[in-house]
Amino acid sequence: MTIHPVSERTWESLHPDQRLALKQAAARLADEFTGLYGHETIERFLASSFDQFADRARVTKFLPLLAERFARQRLDALARVEGLHADGKPVVLFLCTHNAGRSQMALGFFQAIAGENAIAWSGGSEPGLEVNPVAIRAMAERGIDIAREFPKPWTDETVRAADVVITMGCGDACPIFPGKRYESWELDDPHGQDLDTVRRIRDDLERCVRGLIATLDL
Repeated sequence: MTIHPVSERTWESLHPDQRLALKQAAARLADEFTGLYGHETIERFLASSFDQFADRARVTKFLPLLAERFARQRLDALARVEGLHADGKPVVLFLCTHNAGRSQMALGFFQAIAGENAIAWSGGSEPGLEVNPVAIRAMAERGIDIAREFPKPWTDETVRAADVVITMGCGDACPIFPGKRYESWELDDPHGQDLDTVRRIRDDLERCVRGLIATLDL
């Protein structure tokens, strides 16, 4: 399988380790989506996902892994939109500006509480460089690890696949698609806040998430 990165980046310009990692990622995704999507689609999603992170990454070592995780989410979303994957689970999308604080904490609570009964993703209109370390610490106090998460943009397929879209502070930049259930949560941005303030935001988010889950047919 040959990967053809998009934009100005060429396959030859990548480090050999990155090329190998992307080839292995493509093979894994091809196995996971056998019968749904062919190599060309998988390569395109993997390459575009790689480019989403490559130009703003501080550490490039994990770029292929981030690209694989993001491509997997996007392909799953596309399969749901196209009716190729229908497991009956509600899909919730949490959106904020940088996908570094509120939406990541909300995602962490949702996954911890709803478990395998629902699907949840998060995204940002202007993704940051890393998840807020104070938010990571505050969530760790609740036994929820969001340190492995990473800021990423929302995409058309993830919004279209969602049953519920929760917006937090992204304003007009948040995508609006007809037929979706939208909720706007008015919560302070944890960016630049101290731990005590982020704890309060965390607790407000937990109440909101529990209220949301109570409305879903799980």
